[in-house]
Amino acid sequence: MSVLDTIKSLREELNQHNYNYYVLDKPTISDFEFDQKLKQLQDLEAHHPEFFDENSPTQRVGGMITKSFETVKHEYRMYSLDNSYSIEDLQDWENRIQKVLGDVPLEYTCELKYDGASISISYEKGRLVRAVTRGDGFQGDDVTNNIKTIKAVPIHLKGDFPEKFDIRGEIILPFAGFEKMNQELIEIGETPYSNPRNTASGSLKLQDSAEVAKRPLDCLLYFVIGNNLPFKTQFEGLQKARDWGFKVPTQSKLAKNLNEVFEYIKYWDKHRHDLPYETDGVVIKVNNLQHQDELGYTAKSPRWAMAYKFKAEQVTTKLNSISYQVGRTGAITPVANLEPVQLAGTIVKRASLHNADQIEKLDVRIGDEVFVEKGGEIIPKIIAVAQRGNQAEPTKYITHCPECQTELVRSEGEANHFCPNFYGCPPQIIGRIQHFITRKAMDIDGLGGETVALLYSAGLVANYADLYELKKEQIIPLERMAEKSAENLINGIKKSKAIPFERVLYALGIRYVGETVAKKLAKHYKSIDKIAQASIMDLILVDEIGDKIAQSVVQFFENQENVLIIDRLKKYGVQLETGEEDVLLSEKLKGKTFVVSGVFELYSRDELKKAIEDNGGKVGSSISSKTDYVIAGDSMGPSKLEKANQLKIAIITEIDFKNMLDD
Repeated sequence: MSVLDTIKSLREELNQHNYNYYVLDKPTISDFEFDQKLKQLQDLEAHHPEFFDENSPTQRVGGMITKSFETVKHEYRMYSLDNSYSIEDLQDWENRIQKVLGDVPLEYTCELKYDGASISISYEKGRLVRAVTRGDGFQGDDVTNNIKTIKAVPIHLKGDFPEKFDIRGEIILPFAGFEKMNQELIEIGETPYSNPRNTASGSLKLQDSAEVAKRPLDCLLYFVIGNNLPFKTQFEGLQKARDWGFKVPTQSKLAKNLNEVFEYIKYWDKHRHDLPYETDGVVIKVNNLQHQDELGYTAKSPRWAMAYKFKAEQVTTKLNSISYQVGRTGAITPVANLEPVQLAGTIVKRASLHNADQIEKLDVRIGDEVFVEKGGEIIPKIIAVAQRGNQAEPTKYITHCPECQTELVRSEGEANHFCPNFYGCPPQIIGRIQHFITRKAMDIDGLGGETVALLYSAGLVANYADLYELKKEQIIPLERMAEKSAENLINGIKKSKAIPFERVLYALGIRYVGETVAKKLAKHYKSIDKIAQASIMDLILVDEIGDKIAQSVVQFFENQENVLIIDRLKKYGVQLETGEEDVLLSEKLKGKTFVVSGVFELYSRDELKKAIEDNGGKVGSSISSKTDYVIAGDSMGPSKLEKANQLKIAIITEIDFKNMLDD
């Protein structure tokens, strides 16, 4: 067998295993065996780049950066659905259908309504060619690179699929994955995501597809649209889509009449909580595709489909007290402490009140009976006061930090109050150190969040630089510590000195500097000293850095306490520069700032940006008076073009740029 044949065979086999695992939920090999085969394919592809295929299973991990998502017009408009809330609404809907179709037998396909982010995926000759968000229904954003990282989405189809068609569905985040993501955020002192739907939707617009690949997204598909489709009913279409390799939920049912539709609704209104993902209703569709064509559409919705919305599960309980939590950034979050009550299958004792504005809007007071519902079926929230308690006075939001008694501040435009005692407020100190040690940051083995709190309480650490002065004999007396665990902790701290600069930068906990921003800053500046010397305008010119991030970075380095801590980290040997030699190919572009916009033929966008930086130039993320050139490709945004013309900035092609380097 030739190398190419081996590569093709492995790709086909791994695609089948992905289908077995992520669509059928019936894996036929172990994770270890799968990983070994994937590694074999990666090695072969690395040694034979001439056989590269963007649709290979090895490309599922992402890695593409999309600065701005191309707007794409839907070939078939994505309509919204009319909603119904009662059996009477559905009976009225059927009456309207029969006025159009006459007295013909009607069947309905009943499907659960999945609460996710709508997506339309286009296939040609059995290959995924494009994935586009719903947008306004007429056009949406091209998120193909991000969708390809979702393993439930087939890259290649099997069977008797049409030459060309679109398939519609929802990108969802199952409860288990959502809770895991939130737990990781809570452990590092960050605000958890509010609900799975918004998190799934936001994931599709992440610029780094490698970050999307890390999220446990799933894709449920439910509607095939195109010309000359090989089926005559919606229910047949669902089965065909399954046969082609799509993950189509099996909970759908063919109903012979409206009574069977009612039975389906009644069953799932009760059993929806048994599902691993969010549902907020049932979608009922006229099953016959010819009937669908005859019924057509209103200005907004298909006449042949209706969404029945489940009522949000809601209970009343007593508000016993309001407490206030302090995050690692100093943000204050008010929490309602409730009389325990069962809601949507779980016991609820607490609910977020978000901020002072929300408390004032609800006019909620201690002792009140309040309505509680689960936002997105996950996060409990108070939605209204059911009955006023004995508390006559409105709730007064605290004015001082509950932990250190410092007077709170609230900047213009900020939703939350903040404790400004950055270096004296215990939860902020502990939270920053806990963030510093996390897996995505310094990844210190043997040191967890609880141990950080113990070290702080014992007076052994007051900031993350103090970790590097710890001695084994100081740690052994702590609770749950023995000589071996103390030794592991010290070794873990020593090993963290080898963590690369971009992760150290993230670990510092600069507000708004997440993993992706830290990578951008580290790559651009290559050392902490250069970042510290940068002005707000300098930082804004870095790709993907906006005003808010730039201001936060400058403020961080203006604080002398931070400067002293960083000096100590240098002394201990922590990596505060990239280690790459800052060697330029030339200085032809020195002092020049470029903005890259559009789609190119000779270069990828990343190659253009690298060429600019390698020849001494700067890459800007947005057009400003500091921009010298805009390198414009196809589909350059009209607003950027207009701004460049207004500012009289030179607009050049990739050929012009190449000539500039060749001169």
